[in-house]
Amino acid sequence: MNITDKQRVKKRLDRLAWYLDNSIRLPGLNFRVGIDPLVGLIPGIGDTIGAIMSSYILSEAARLGAPKSILLKMAFNIAVDALAGLLPIFGDLFDFGWKANQRNARILGDYLDNPREIAASSRLFVWVLVGSLIGLFIFVGLLGYLLVYAIWNIRQ
Repeated sequence: MNITDKQRVKKRLDRLAWYLDNSIRLPGLNFRVGIDPLVGLIPGIGDTIGAIMSSYILSEAARLGAPKSILLKMAFNIAVDALAGLLPIFGDLFDFGWKANQRNARILGDYLDNPREIAASSRLFVWVLVGSLIGLFIFVGLLGYLLVYAIWNIRQ
């Protein structure tokens, strides 16, 4: 794929991200929302539909040859959007501000403009994410151990 084709895809994905995250101006407020957070208001399936719509940008990034670290960073943005949206009220408010599609379009655009630097920062993000998850699992395991230990000692 040549540079003009990539720029055309980038422009199309920027436009899609705008529709999904910023296309509707809220009357009386200086704030915009898009189709994604509005669909997320549908109980039960709204956030799933939003995640599916958001995944199109991710699939296009993969088609353009973005490295796995960038794809993982983009998938993380979609997952945060979808999982936070599951929380009643707070999740919907979070969804209005997170704008995962715009984040992902910006990540992809930055990668297309400066591949080495963005790929390196995405690898750093992946390492921090993996380290955080390992730390969380160790913390939860230690907390569970201490809880069982405390309960065991109380019963004796």
